[in-house]
Amino acid sequence: MTITKEINRLTGYGLTTGLIEKDDIIYTQNRLLELFRLDGFQTMEEAEKIPETKTEELEDILKNMLDYAVQKGLMENDSIVYRDLFDTKIMSTLVARPSEIQKKFNELAEINPKKATDWYYKFSQDTDYIRRYRVCKDVKWQTKTKYGKIDITINLSKPEKDPKAIAAALNAPKSGYPACLLCKENEGYAGRVNHAARQTHRIIPIVLNKKIWGLQYSPYVYYNEHCIVFSYDHTPMKISGDTFRALFDFIKQFPHYTVGSNADLPIVGGSILTHNHFQGGNYTFAMAKAPVEKEFTVKGFSGVRAGIVKWPMSVIRLDGKNPDKMIKLAEKILEEWRSYTDESAFIFAETEGTPHNTITPIARMRGEEFELDLVLRNNITTEEHPLGVFHPHAELHHIKKENIGLIEVMGLAVLPSRLKTELADLGKAIVAGKKIEKIEVLSKHADWVNDFKKNYTEITKENVDQILQDEVGKVFARVLEDAGVFKRTPEGQEAFMRFIKCRLCGK
Repeated sequence: MTITKEINRLTGYGLTTGLIEKDDIIYTQNRLLELFRLDGFQTMEEAEKIPETKTEELEDILKNMLDYAVQKGLMENDSIVYRDLFDTKIMSTLVARPSEIQKKFNELAEINPKKATDWYYKFSQDTDYIRRYRVCKDVKWQTKTKYGKIDITINLSKPEKDPKAIAAALNAPKSGYPACLLCKENEGYAGRVNHAARQTHRIIPIVLNKKIWGLQYSPYVYYNEHCIVFSYDHTPMKISGDTFRALFDFIKQFPHYTVGSNADLPIVGGSILTHNHFQGGNYTFAMAKAPVEKEFTVKGFSGVRAGIVKWPMSVIRLDGKNPDKMIKLAEKILEEWRSYTDESAFIFAETEGTPHNTITPIARMRGEEFELDLVLRNNITTEEHPLGVFHPHAELHHIKKENIGLIEVMGLAVLPSRLKTELADLGKAIVAGKKIEKIEVLSKHADWVNDFKKNYTEITKENVDQILQDEVGKVFARVLEDAGVFKRTPEGQEAFMRFIKCRLCGK
């Protein structure tokens, strides 16, 4: 392997993907020569050897380039964090300026918004902002439940930091720039040991509710075209009428996408509460397929259909052709829910001045109509449930302990990477007839395994993986049931209707 050969291969990749054109070849080669501190090619003949590079060759090209950088001392450490910082710098040599990307997107959007997002999604993969070769390693499956088929993913595309990088991050100077990973200042940012490199990151400005927001894709794509829509202002998450207006403005511009917001309170909110943002994408989640099982009407809102969705969490669905009227009803539901207390259902609007009730909203187009799902959330804690009463309970933490945010609410479980190895080892141990409680790393799964084994006449090497996937799916359905404020019991559904009749229907 020679570095100049890899420079030409990467230049060929740029041509294959359309990131550069023929007139950019020499410019791109020179930028790469500078990056690797080379004076030039040995001969003109060598410089002109640009191969027809296939897209799937990128991982190998970058690996070879990074190995060379390590050998020549161009990187501080040979670890995943430093390699990611350096390979992003490599790929930035192929990426156009933001103004060019925005111009291309807007030209396509004028023709068809789907053409624009199709192009932008491919661009985000071609630049390696979305690392295809990592995303394809994610483990994904579906499990049939009484609520329909729900999605499970064990996400492996987000690399774990190595000990050297963790130590370096602790000793690194604290910086408030960019303020967080969602801020617009990330566009083109070189990154540092405690902040991901974003030189290949390009943002599409869009107007929502008369304000500028940014459209980008998640580098970890939990589902198809997983996008993030963030406020240009670094302001905290806040669910309000402005949230609903912005969500509707988004689906008016991109009717082929679903978009929603995490809630604005700890425990029931997402991992970033400090920056107002939404998540969306071109994917139909299980919750969107769930039917309305009980309809109701709210006086003064004719033309808006309302109902309770058959879903483990507590969801009110609004449908109609008049988004303004739907937004006003959503504001009413939010206002009423924020102040609602029902001690018999253990729902408290606040305790000692701390608010507990909020909403996770999701908007989509349903044919020619608008649709808005409002998921009722409550983040109260107790001594028995210190992580949240309406949060996965302790007996489920061996599978899912983290917050139930927007993505999980819609029916996609994002499970920790540890489960890939644990489930594989668990399957082998079950087939071998070992006592799971005696295996230290797997013992947390023992009660679960001993419980579900009773339901199978035989567990073999051939069927154990499918059984484990099915049982993990059932656990996730229980996770969502735990997160539901009104339980899927006669008493719980009666309490749900009590809220609707008391606060929405005036009965």
